[in-house]
Amino acid sequence: MKINHPLYIIMLMFALGSCGSEKGERIPPNSQFDDDVAFLKKYSGVIELTDTEKRSRIAIVPALQARVMTSTAGRPENLSYGWINRSFFEAGDTSRHMNAFGGEERIWLGPEGGQFSIYFPQDSAFTFENWHTPRLIDLDAYEIVSQTAHSASFGKSAMLTNYSGTKFNIRIAREIKILGAHEAFGLLQIAPDTMLSSVAYQTINELENTGPTAWSRRTGLLSIWLLGMFNPSPGVTMVIPFVEGPAHQMGPVVNDEYFGKVPPERLKVGKGVIYFKGDGQYRSKIGLSPQRAKDIMGSYDADSGTLTIVKFSKGEPGAIYVNSKWEIQKNPYSGDVVNAYNDGPPSPGAKPMGPFYELESSSPAKELQPGESLRHVQTTFHFQGGQTALDSLASRLLGTTVAEINAAFPRSADNEL
Repeated sequence: MKINHPLYIIMLMFALGSCGSEKGERIPPNSQFDDDVAFLKKYSGVIELTDTEKRSRIAIVPALQARVMTSTAGRPENLSYGWINRSFFEAGDTSRHMNAFGGEERIWLGPEGGQFSIYFPQDSAFTFENWHTPRLIDLDAYEIVSQTAHSASFGKSAMLTNYSGTKFNIRIAREIKILGAHEAFGLLQIAPDTMLSSVAYQTINELENTGPTAWSRRTGLLSIWLLGMFNPSPGVTMVIPFVEGPAHQMGPVVNDEYFGKVPPERLKVGKGVIYFKGDGQYRSKIGLSPQRAKDIMGSYDADSGTLTIVKFSKGEPGAIYVNSKWEIQKNPYSGDVVNAYNDGPPSPGAKPMGPFYELESSSPAKELQPGESLRHVQTTFHFQGGQTALDSLASRLLGTTVAEINAAFPRSADNEL
C-alpha cells in the first residue's frame, strides 16, 4: 500500500527503532531522475518543480525538512544529481545521532560543537555517543506554506536548548524556486550558452527569533548551515576557490584537520583554487575561514561530464561564524564559511554513511532581537555539455579549467571503484 502522508517516514522509523546511520550504498551516477522520484514516492509525498521551459526539474520532500532531494537538467538521459540513500529508506531504520537520507540540499543549524552547541546535551562529553542532531533538522516535517509550478515555501517552529542551557524559540522559513536558463546564467553574470543543458534552483532560508529575549554572543548564537550531498565517483573533484594572501596576515588557506590531516594525494592547493577528491572512499573534511572563502564553490564529475556550481550569500567583512569543533572553545565565533566533505569508512573495515560527497555553506551568526531574522541564500547549478563550453564556465566561475581539474588527481586503473 502506498502511503504519502508527510509524517509516514518519521512514524515508520520510530516504530522500527534501530540504528541505521552506517547503512548506505552508492547510487550509480547515471541514475535517472524519474526513477529516483518514483522511489521517493513509495515513502513520502514529493513536490516536483519545473522551469518555465519545462526542461529542468527538482524534487522536494516536505517530510524531510523540505530538502531538495535531487534535480535534473532534462537531457535525454534525465541524469539525477542528488545522492539518495536508498538502503536507508528501505531498511526503515532510524539513528539517535543523524539520519543520512541524502538530498542535494538540506538545512541544518550551527554550531555543532562547543559550549554553545545544539547537538550535545548540557555538560556532556563531546563524544559520538552524546552527539544528537536536533529533530528539527533531521526528522521533522515542514509545513507547506505555498506552492506553484516553479516555487514552494515551507515553515517550521521549534524550541532548542544549547550546551550552556540557553533556550531559543525559533521559526525557520524556507523558499525554494527553480530558475529558468536565462535567469540562472544572469545570476552568474555570464551569457547564456545554448550548447549546455542545465538546472538551477535557489533556496531562501530565514531563521527568526520568536522568543521574548534577544540573542547574545555571551550565551550563544545560531547560524544557518546548508549541506548538499552528491553522488561520488573516481572522476569527481571538488573545486573551492579562495582568496589569496600571506598566511601571517590571513591565516592558513585551508583547515584540513577535521578528521585527521588530509593526505596530499587527496587535497591540492593551486593558485587561488583548492582541489579535493570526491570519490567517497576516504573520510575527510576541509574548511575555509571568512578571510579565505569566496561566495562560490563547485565540483566536476569527469564520469558524467557534469559541472556543479554552488553560489551563496557571504556575510559582510567582520561577520562572525560559529565554531563547530567538538570541544570547549577559546573562540566560539571563529568558524568556517565553506566546508567540503568526502565520505568513507570512519575506521578500517567499517561502513561509510553513504558514500557521498558534500558541499556546505554557512551564514554568519547574529545577535537577533525578538522578531528579527537572519537570512542565507544559496543557488545550486548543474551543467552538462561539451568540454569547451564547460571549460569556459569553470574558468569564469571557479578560476580553473576542466583539464586542470582532471589533472589534479590523474586517473589510473588502481583508483577505480
